[in-house]
Amino acid sequence: MHVHLEKDDHGHVAMPDDIMEASSKYFKAEERTPSIDRIAEIYRGQQMAAVVFTVDASTQMGHEPNSIDDLVAGCARNNDVLIPFGSVDPRQGAAALTEARRQAEELGVRGFKFHPSVQGFDPSDEQFRPLWDELERIGLPCIFHTGQNGMGAGLPGGRGIKLKYSNPLLLDEVAADHPNLPIIMAHPSVPWQDEANSIATHKANVYIDLSGWSPKYFPESLVRQSNNVLSGKVLFGTDFPLITAEKWMKAFAELPLKDEVRPGILKDNAVRLLGLGAGAQGNDAGRSGSAPGGTTAGGAA
Repeated sequence: MHVHLEKDDHGHVAMPDDIMEASSKYFKAEERTPSIDRIAEIYRGQQMAAVVFTVDASTQMGHEPNSIDDLVAGCARNNDVLIPFGSVDPRQGAAALTEARRQAEELGVRGFKFHPSVQGFDPSDEQFRPLWDELERIGLPCIFHTGQNGMGAGLPGGRGIKLKYSNPLLLDEVAADHPNLPIIMAHPSVPWQDEANSIATHKANVYIDLSGWSPKYFPESLVRQSNNVLSGKVLFGTDFPLITAEKWMKAFAELPLKDEVRPGILKDNAVRLLGLGAGAQGNDAGRSGSAPGGTTAGGAA
């Protein structure tokens, strides 16, 4: 459920150079900027599918985002394994709503990615309600970064990136007021894991993806809840290219999870959320040629 495209077809990188360099050191990434076709090659070799996206933080970062159009085209070239998500900059107001409609209706993205800390916004602020209203109307899932930030880690002042915007409690109000908007809280939400567990338990439209951390470092409460009340609400993700699926899967195998819980986390929960089950794709699957078939779910970023 969580793979980043960090460099587009024209060689443009998603974030300013200092943030890219700092995050590479923080995660000790081996292959930092694989192309969309390279991502597909890697995931195809692992018999996995991946949700792929970038982040539009142009207002906060003063840096143009990677091209969503190119990302979708790359996923269409590799539609057996890649699923495209879009991204808009919430701080662009009405233009963000227009762009979200374009990405959903013309490009055929299957969801949207937001990073409140990197994009510099509070999701619960009233000024962003029109965007959540529109995305609820569109009806596609939205992934929000929560918890600790690898972006800006180790830089003076964290490069101005504010952790408070990644508190999952800021999404509780969004989820309550938009019950038909599927919300995925990305990552173990350290240091707010109990808050994330509570929201995902309380709100039927809220999920948790497990990316950004090796499973051996997951908070105990997340593992415990994933084994019971949240077993249908947690989703496999790695944060590739920052964490590889091989490393993640090896550590995941060591978690004390019930055998009957693992298939849901690794594939079935995501299949239901994304509407990829047999007979569920309908005409949507053909909009960008991006709905994979016969694959095993994967993710990262």
